Amino acid sequence: MNETLFSALAEPNRLHIVELLRSGPLTVGEVAEQLGFNQPQTSKHLKVLHESGLVEVQPSANRRIYKLRHQPLIELDDWLDSFRRLWEERYDRLEDYLLELQEKDKEQGNKE
Repeated sequence: MNETLFSALAEPNRLHIVELLRSGPLTVGEVAEQLGFNQPQTSKHLKVLHESGLVEVQPSANRRIYKLRHQPLIELDDWLDSFRRLWEERYDRLEDYLLELQEKDKEQGNKE
């Protein structure tokens, strides 16, 4: 996993930008307006997101249009999925163990 991806997403304003871009490409001005940021602040956040690989930029005349790149998010999901599988296996083992304990309690209750 790319640690710059985590660093980029760790900042709440950048996370808000990513969530906003989920709906589709936007210009810097549109992002700034919708989130109530000033344009220089928005540009700095978008630069970090671009450097992390999360967004791509398309120049259009004097505007820059930003859109999400899906590949880094797919890689993040794949990475998280490895943890999901591990947790599910552990929960399954815990469930089996608890069922085993319940069976033992029932057996002991029947003996008494």
